[in-house]
Amino acid sequence: MAVFDTPEEAFGVLRPVCVQLTKTQTVENVERLQAQLRAVSDSALQELQQYVLFPLRFTLKTPAPKRERLVQSVVECLTFVLSSTCVKEQELLRELFSELSACLYSPSSQKPAAVSEELKLAVIRGLSTLMHSAYGDIILAFYEPSILPRLGFAVSLLLDLAEREKSKQIKIAALKCLQVLLFQCDCQDHPRSLEELEQKQLGDLFACFLPGISMALTRVITGDFKQGHGIVASSLKIFYETVSFTMADEQLERIPQVQPKPAVEHRVAELVVHREAKWVKNTSDKLTLLIKKIIECVSVHPHWKVRLALIELVEALLLKCSQSLVGSAGPLLKALVGLVNDESPEVQAQCSRVLRHFADQKVVVGNRAFADILSENLHSLATSLPRLMNSQDDQGKFSTLSVLLGYLKLLGPKVNFVLNSAAHLQRLSKALVQVLELDVTDIKIVEARRWNSDQLSASPETAAAQPWSQMQKRYFRFFTDERLFLLLQQVCRLLGFYGDLYLLADHFMELYHESVVYRKQAAMILNELVAGAAGLEVENLHEKHIKTSPDELREIVTSILEEYTSQENWYLITCIESEEAGEELTVKQSGLRAITSGAHTCQVPSFPAFSKPSATICSMNGNIWQICIQLEGIGRFACALGEDFRLLLMSALYPVLEKAGDQTLLISQAATSAMMDICRACGYDSLQHLINQNSDYLVNGISLNLRHLSLHPHTPKVLEVMLWNSDASLLPLVADVVQDVLATLDQFYDKRATSFVSVLHALLAALAQWFPDTGDLGQLQEQSAGEEGSHLSQRPATPEKGLENTTTAEDIEQFLLSYLREKDVADGNVSDFDNEEEEQSDPPKGDERDTGPDVEPPLPVQVQIAADVMERCIHLLSDKHLKIRLKVLDVLDLCVVVLQSHKNQLLPLAHRAWPPLVHRLTNDDPLAVLRAFKQKELGDEKGCRYLWSTHCVPGTSSHTNSSPYNNLARRN
Repeated sequence: MAVFDTPEEAFGVLRPVCVQLTKTQTVENVERLQAQLRAVSDSALQELQQYVLFPLRFTLKTPAPKRERLVQSVVECLTFVLSSTCVKEQELLRELFSELSACLYSPSSQKPAAVSEELKLAVIRGLSTLMHSAYGDIILAFYEPSILPRLGFAVSLLLDLAEREKSKQIKIAALKCLQVLLFQCDCQDHPRSLEELEQKQLGDLFACFLPGISMALTRVITGDFKQGHGIVASSLKIFYETVSFTMADEQLERIPQVQPKPAVEHRVAELVVHREAKWVKNTSDKLTLLIKKIIECVSVHPHWKVRLALIELVEALLLKCSQSLVGSAGPLLKALVGLVNDESPEVQAQCSRVLRHFADQKVVVGNRAFADILSENLHSLATSLPRLMNSQDDQGKFSTLSVLLGYLKLLGPKVNFVLNSAAHLQRLSKALVQVLELDVTDIKIVEARRWNSDQLSASPETAAAQPWSQMQKRYFRFFTDERLFLLLQQVCRLLGFYGDLYLLADHFMELYHESVVYRKQAAMILNELVAGAAGLEVENLHEKHIKTSPDELREIVTSILEEYTSQENWYLITCIESEEAGEELTVKQSGLRAITSGAHTCQVPSFPAFSKPSATICSMNGNIWQICIQLEGIGRFACALGEDFRLLLMSALYPVLEKAGDQTLLISQAATSAMMDICRACGYDSLQHLINQNSDYLVNGISLNLRHLSLHPHTPKVLEVMLWNSDASLLPLVADVVQDVLATLDQFYDKRATSFVSVLHALLAALAQWFPDTGDLGQLQEQSAGEEGSHLSQRPATPEKGLENTTTAEDIEQFLLSYLREKDVADGNVSDFDNEEEEQSDPPKGDERDTGPDVEPPLPVQVQIAADVMERCIHLLSDKHLKIRLKVLDVLDLCVVVLQSHKNQLLPLAHRAWPPLVHRLTNDDPLAVLRAFKQKELGDEKGCRYLWSTHCVPGTSSHTNSSPYNNLARRN
């Protein structure tokens, strides 16, 4: 279709259609007119604007009832004309505004008409297009006191639609149209800078609508979250734009005390508001109530864009209305501070920007400095914090702690003004201690045991990748949201970073000593205070702040470390099993009764280190957590001090190694994690490097403590952990200590056998790993039994491989045939032919290299140690306690691995070990029988063949005359 560029051509085309529509108002005629309008250029249509609008306006003003579809078509056609032209006459603008608004009003009900959603949406878009089409100063001329009734009518209609309408599309359209009416449009064409007089004119006009707008928007903002975040965010924007414009300090300062009445009729003049001091005070009080309600709802809104709009609201009101809205300053700052730690990065960044802007601009609210208001708010929060922590749910606690964290970030070093108040410090600390109380009723904590010591020797990478806090989740009594614990950590770290560390450390150490109920929480807080003082994971918003000096930090860490590792706080009851093996069965039976009777008693009394009270599940769990928290603290101290922690290794490493060997899984994991933190902080490559570099000090401590074993019963655990986490270079240093251990075992075998056997197991496993033997146990079998083709597979020398192999049917068959053959030989049931064959197959051979007397070279250290250990195992194989017997079988197996190439030492010991081993196979607990006969220890299939072949009567061909075993057999 051709485009009509000139008014004459356009008039010729449009005239018949306009006349037809004026005569007959139908949807078809309106659509025909709109189709013709699309063929007319904008310049031509501008000349014919009022001519084209006449039939459309005539249709709307006709008093006869009209179909909604017709009204919708007319409004859409009118909107099309307005979008292509400009309204240059003030009266036309007002009349069109009234006519469009009337399409949504029902005079009978005095409410928005019950029309279709399509019509509502068309009218709203028409109003928005009309205001955008106003040309030049026409738009400002529109906002005169005489327009108040019409403008108020439209504003109330739009607010009602935004509040009550179910369609989100209509709600959003109504809010956008309201923005246009209130001069808040976001488009580039509409906004313009206003002069001082124009601002006052609009401010007086909008002040008339402020109560209705603010209350209606508050209802929308605090409504159901399901209405959509866009609606809430738009409502927030309109709210703070309207309030900040109407209540702006700059405007109110220029308002005269007496304002002349406007030249309008009396009824309209009554609507005009004079923004004098009394009106400002009353309006401010009412707005404060609405703002508090909005903040309470929006600060926890699930969508980050709504919380971002809240930050914009706070910024606008505090910057523009700091004097007129003095009563709202506290809640507004509280809302802003609470969003500093928001989960959304966008909200966090915007909040930090606004707060820094406030601090830089030195904002004054009601003659009070920004920092003074923050301090006052923090005082108030500290006073009410215990009550809030006790009465709120997790979400409430999160909001409160977020606000507290924000205050600490903003005040920075000025937080000491609050901490120096004994009352406020007491309330703050009691709230933190209260909310951090652990739930210690979980029985899984105390029953999780570390049975296999070799699991401790994980690689440093594995240990570093599995911090103990991730291995066992902490449960708290008063909250379940994990975010709360992270918030509490940050609060404590900021207190340590900005606060007086000496004051805080002394205060929480007093709580640590005050009651066992506070001890775990106080230890957690102390750990975070030290980490915060070192600046670990702390955001510093104050560049001029001076951190705690390294010397002061080391002094405080030293005092806390001494308290943690003191005898009454380090050696707590964590299990019902006694260390004395002689009491094993009795304690287990009585302990089960103690668990049953005391399972519901969660009192955690404080006992001396070596007293034997009746422990409950709760008390043991509490002790386990206390030790773990203290171990975590040692790791934090190491990270905080860095290389300076080397000065404290003499007092820290030995106790941590003790706990690394603890049978309680949680404690062992916590100690291992602490050791890894020490490695990273002090510059050690691995646990092995850490232990090797400090082995002289550790070995000396072990040697001294072995002499007073009753005072230091955990000493063997230190040696055990060292062996699991070191290499062969450690052996020369521990050789003498091993002899001390064996001597102590000889003295206390009836009391401390369990712990010593664990050490021996770690020792032999380490020797087997450090000194792998290339020999073959099958060679000994061939030499003793003379059986050709019977080869024992090499036993793996590495403990991590489990010292296990697979038994096949052929192995069992060979075992039985060998056993029958050797039994015949032992009974003398052999033929002369067999003897002659044996003599020919085994002629005595002399050593061609023997040039002197038979002098054996000195034995290697590991061989001598293995022989000494095997000597003790022979005696302990018949111990009355099953746990010890099973462990001894493990140790005996490792002894054979180490001694397998030294038959002169192995054979006599194997001969002596055979009777008690046979007793294990024939008359013992099924666990011991299974352990002795399976693929482990001397009792596996290959080991049995070896021992049966060596345990023969004297004089058989399986023993040479030079064998020490032969001489021993003859004596027997």
